[in-house]
Amino acid sequence: MGIVVVEICDASFITQVDVESILESEYPEVSVIMNTCLSFCGMCAKSPYAIVNGKRVFAKTVEECMDKIRLQIEKELEEYMS
Repeated sequence: MGIVVVEICDASFITQVDVESILESEYPEVSVIMNTCLSFCGMCAKSPYAIVNGKRVFAKTVEECMDKIRLQIEKELEEYMS
């Protein structure tokens, strides 16, 4: 289990890319957890999103969302390392 947990709803548009492989290879401190539902009803149908250590990250496109997820991961790691 990583020190940063990224939760993904399997109905979210973000699943168009292999989020788990991408993030876990870029950040060994990250664990990606795929869930059938994260209880943010309708959000997965509107835009790509993820939960990073309890914080919602979303965007209009998958690429933008991945960039925002990376930024949130960096913030979480910075807090952990300080």
